[in-house]
Amino acid sequence: MNKNYSEKLFNPDTYDRDNLIQIQSKIASSISYEDEFKPLDTIGGSDCAFVDDLIICGIVVINYNTMDVIEKTHIIQKVTFPYIPTFLSFREGDAIASALFKLDNIPDLLMFDGCGINHPRKVGIASHVGAVLDIPTIGVTKKILCGNTQSGTPESVGVSKPLVYKGETIGYLYKSKKGTNPIIIAPGHRVSLESSLEIVKNCIKNHKLPEPTRLAHNHVNDVKKQLQYRSNNENINKWTGYKNSKHNETDGRW
Repeated sequence: MNKNYSEKLFNPDTYDRDNLIQIQSKIASSISYEDEFKPLDTIGGSDCAFVDDLIICGIVVINYNTMDVIEKTHIIQKVTFPYIPTFLSFREGDAIASALFKLDNIPDLLMFDGCGINHPRKVGIASHVGAVLDIPTIGVTKKILCGNTQSGTPESVGVSKPLVYKGETIGYLYKSKKGTNPIIIAPGHRVSLESSLEIVKNCIKNHKLPEPTRLAHNHVNDVKKQLQYRSNNENINKWTGYKNSKHNETDGRW
């Protein structure tokens, strides 16, 4: 894992669109579409939530074979980047890196509640964070950001259909549970299309979403509820220990 990344890859000097696209293009050129990970023993899930001007990032690490939880952590930071569609990584990326560096058990692969290469410039948050930190990643979402299926939407549980954008397969729609819409699965970095689908399928148990991101979502929302309960700003400063978006300065434990 690359802990010596340029922070500008998450925290750009300016919010100028051309500058952001230039950074994304640089990252996109380094994304690997091959399986470059060891046999999975552990897998992590990442999700983020927001309260006022704070971002909460939670990561849950589980055993890949049993789905038992090994470790949970979270980080709370000031939000320093506005919400701009297709540039989510600049809003959430540093918090995710901060949370990942807190773990005692770094997962063999990290799964995101967000896009991978199924992004107009192939740099969804799973690809952006994966390439910058050089870790294997997969993105899972509930909505299509770009592309479409040329063979219809999967209607039966266990069926997948390719997601195609500009003539290229960038992921899959997968029917994970009866009575729900398909989820969208895409590789982020150092994972192939086929493996991203198989890994996510292995992580589907009794719910629509795979266990890593489902558990991360639950964890981050538990933290959010506690944060809202202690909504007085002075108290928040005392018990979160957050500082402005520098991963090596931020704690966030309680």
